[in-house]
Amino acid sequence: MPDSDQAQQHLYLVDGSSYIFRAYHRLPPLTNPEGTPVGAVYGYTTMLWKLADQLDKEDGPTHLAVILDKDSQSFRNEIYAEYKANRPEPPEDLRPQFPLIRDATRAFSLPCIEEQGLEADDLIASYAVAAAKQGWNVTIVSSDKDLMQLVGDEHGGTIDMLDTMKNARIGPAEVEEKFGVPPGKVGDVLALMGDSVDNIPGIYGIGPKTASKLIAEHGSLAGALDAAPEMKKSKLKERLLEGRDMAELSRVLVTLKEDCDLPQPLDEMKLDGIPPEPLGEFLETHGFSSLRKRLETAPATQGEVAQANEESEGDRQPLPELPACNRSKFETVQTIEALERWIARARSARLVAFDTETSSLDAMRADLVGVSLATGPNEACYIPLAHGGSDMFDEKPEQVPMDEAIALLKPLLEDDAVLKIAHNGKYDLNVLARHDIHVTPLDDTMVISFDLDAGRASEGIGGGHGMDELAQRHLGHECIPYKQVCGTGKKAIPFGEVALDKATEYAAEDADVTWRLHHLLKPRLSEEGGTRIYERVDRPLIPVVAGMEREGIRVDRERLAELSKSFAETVAGLEKEIHRLAGGEFTVGSPKQLGDVLFDKLGYKGGRKGKSGQYSTDQTILERLSNEGADIADKVLEWRQLTKLKSTYTDALQEAINPDTGRVHTSYSLVGAQTGRLSSTDPNLQNIPIRTEIGRQIRRAFVPEKGNVILAADYSQIELRLAAHMADVAPLKEAFRAGEDIHNRTAEEMFGNVDRDNRAKAKTINFAILYGISRWGLAGRLKIEADEAQALIDTYFARFPGIQKFIVRTLESVRENGYSETLFGRKTWFPRINAKNPNERAGSERAAVNAPIQGTSADIIKRAMVRMVPALREAGLHDTRMLLQVHDELVFECPEAQAEEAGKVIARVMSSAAEPAVTLDVPLDIEVGIGPSWDDAH
Repeated sequence: MPDSDQAQQHLYLVDGSSYIFRAYHRLPPLTNPEGTPVGAVYGYTTMLWKLADQLDKEDGPTHLAVILDKDSQSFRNEIYAEYKANRPEPPEDLRPQFPLIRDATRAFSLPCIEEQGLEADDLIASYAVAAAKQGWNVTIVSSDKDLMQLVGDEHGGTIDMLDTMKNARIGPAEVEEKFGVPPGKVGDVLALMGDSVDNIPGIYGIGPKTASKLIAEHGSLAGALDAAPEMKKSKLKERLLEGRDMAELSRVLVTLKEDCDLPQPLDEMKLDGIPPEPLGEFLETHGFSSLRKRLETAPATQGEVAQANEESEGDRQPLPELPACNRSKFETVQTIEALERWIARARSARLVAFDTETSSLDAMRADLVGVSLATGPNEACYIPLAHGGSDMFDEKPEQVPMDEAIALLKPLLEDDAVLKIAHNGKYDLNVLARHDIHVTPLDDTMVISFDLDAGRASEGIGGGHGMDELAQRHLGHECIPYKQVCGTGKKAIPFGEVALDKATEYAAEDADVTWRLHHLLKPRLSEEGGTRIYERVDRPLIPVVAGMEREGIRVDRERLAELSKSFAETVAGLEKEIHRLAGGEFTVGSPKQLGDVLFDKLGYKGGRKGKSGQYSTDQTILERLSNEGADIADKVLEWRQLTKLKSTYTDALQEAINPDTGRVHTSYSLVGAQTGRLSSTDPNLQNIPIRTEIGRQIRRAFVPEKGNVILAADYSQIELRLAAHMADVAPLKEAFRAGEDIHNRTAEEMFGNVDRDNRAKAKTINFAILYGISRWGLAGRLKIEADEAQALIDTYFARFPGIQKFIVRTLESVRENGYSETLFGRKTWFPRINAKNPNERAGSERAAVNAPIQGTSADIIKRAMVRMVPALREAGLHDTRMLLQVHDELVFECPEAQAEEAGKVIARVMSSAAEPAVTLDVPLDIEVGIGPSWDDAH
């Protein structure tokens, strides 16, 4: 121990690898003047600078070093060849950044330590133990669970950890809270549960909770394994007995090497501040001009470097308190001079929130009434453009003429140097595009919110993503309701007739709140790992989807009218048949009357009354009755489907035809499905039945303009392909690579032979398993007993064990972290995954199993959509237009002469959409069809 009068030495050891990957995933792509990717380098630089500078002032470390992995191989690969074998290769744009990150560390005049054959964790352990034995305190800057084995004071000095992501210290109490055992027993827990990231086998089927319980009860790994023979017969006993060798091997793999030779003496790690050189030269070389400027102008406040690059959203400081919203400060802009002043203010700020006020929710029919701008809290204005009564003799308020305002706003809204912020910006893009304003660049607070909090609705943490809800949740602010300014019912007035003082309060508040939400939510993307999915998938998709909505698709009104008439006749016939089977007339569409007929009058069993006192007659009930031989249930199901299709499609599509374009323009939501899929409304074109004749008849009404054809490109079995890759199922990967019929292959694996019946079962099971189906759910689909269904599930898992391991890993991860994650980093939250209610918990578990697969599929098709228009233009196919996105399909319209070439370009873009971010083990096959209607293109 040091003498009492000697200053306490405090060593900080930075786990450089975790910093590198965190920086890479949290920042958008950047390049230096030579064109080399430097996004991760920039993020690493800001994070390390903040750490070294702020700690020097606040926590007083005396010594600091960064520890890195030399390469991917270590002595553990000699013990177990499969160690870390599952880890994917680093992304292509990250590889050239590794040497630059080492340069960055040395530019700070900090030790950068790495050693051949050793992992960073072993060097950290050796340095930490050596320092502690000399009586030093040690802080490991990491959240790596393996390093938590070192926490404590058993070596003399205290060893703790610092998670800079959460700004949280990790001591013995925090480790025990996480693992249920003291730090010294963490390695035993890790050996039982294994680690899919490092491919440490552990014992299959034993998760973190079971592992913690076993070690806590038996004191050690050896104690738990030795106790297994005396345990009661159970799956756990079998797993412990069968997996002993793997657990003991895993214990060796997770044990940190604490006696490595130290490549650099502890005394050489002394922290003496950050010299301006060679850091300044490094920043200059790589074009980090804002960081260079801060180094030159404000050396005393270098901790603020995290705020240096607004566009890159580095590791920001805590946000200052924002003043309360004060509507009295909002300005009504009624003159050219005032508008020019606001435009100049926006250009100076380099960031402006905006919103449009219109006459309709339909962006393709709405008239522009006004525009609001905000450059900061309570710095907002409203620019009325079309206010006044609808009568030509009504007095109009003073306002900037529409044409002159558009001419002034267009350069600002199209200026690449000014970031525009909107909420549900896709709507505003479409409204303004009709005035020849094409807004860029754009941030969307609704999409940012979704990428942060998708799925959190049930806990009220991040439910809906509408502006009013987000303002209340994040800002504690109640927005003015639309009905308060425009009224409701017969007394409602258009926004253009609202008095300007009230219109300004309402409209400018929208822009002000949007600015505030952006100020609050955008930094969370980098802090919570959402930058990658936002910047690389969702943000660039916004203008693409807006353009697709503007294109619309032509429908044959006469064909739809004929279908409506035919459906009406069929519905009338079904009603007569239902009345005959019921023994009298009643309103078929009334659930109460139908329930009374089925269960009271006809006496069918199993009727259940809800709180309202009436019988449930939902689809599940009717399908059960149908399976039991109730003909009336069959007829009611058919009646419901036809009436729904008639009202939703054949009638509604005729009304939805835009009189100006002659086309139907659906609206896509980028935040409608929590897994990331697009959803379609007004009208919903994604729920047209795919395989029924009725659905085909409706799709035949979707037609091209004269001289054109419809082209449909569909991902073939993409979710099964992704499951094969993500679960690492060798037989399925081989089948896909060989172009085999995957359902035939599954039938052969499960049943030993392939016939029509076995293939149909295999197909049902293939898809059902991915949705976490229960034995009862599968029994219902296959119309078999639950025990037989369970036997099929067991057989499936036995033939494809990777699928079961994937399901187990996914559920364990979601239970621990609260969210699932796609291959591209999209998070979906499941706050009810640990619910006490078994139905709630089971529902979350089913959704959690499928979310990574369905979400990855959604990410891939989104990436394809973003790349599609540039690819078509590059190929000279300017007249090929993307019209629809439906599930795994993209629908285009193109001149007939271009169709074949367009199909090749489209298939190429779709098949390679995952790359280079993700390299799949299976090919993505694209089926392209061409025809005179959407149906004919299938």
